[in-house]
Amino acid sequence: MATAKIKKGDTVQVIAGKDKGRSGKVISVDYKKNKVVVEGINMIAKHEKPSAANQDGGIVHREAAFDLSNVMYEQDGKPTRIGFRIEGDKKVRFAKKTGKNID
Repeated sequence: MATAKIKKGDTVQVIAGKDKGRSGKVISVDYKKNKVVVEGINMIAKHEKPSAANQDGGIVHREAAFDLSNVMYEQDGKPTRIGFRIEGDKKVRFAKKTGKNID
């Protein structure tokens, strides 16, 4: 499998869909299904039965997953593509717009 360009904890901007232009922190990424969950983006109302964890049940608002292609890494408030380069013996991600290393 290729190295992932978007990782958990990254700040991303939505580039397509109903939340276009909004940004948030990545909560989780499913690389096999190409899905991403972003904090505060793509909110849904889910009906839950009462359980041990949620004794009242009812309607719960939470983030839903959406396609990884609909987000772009955000650096300094602007979306940028991500590239890879080898520095020493490590493979690092860098922002193509600025050339700065991400990690």
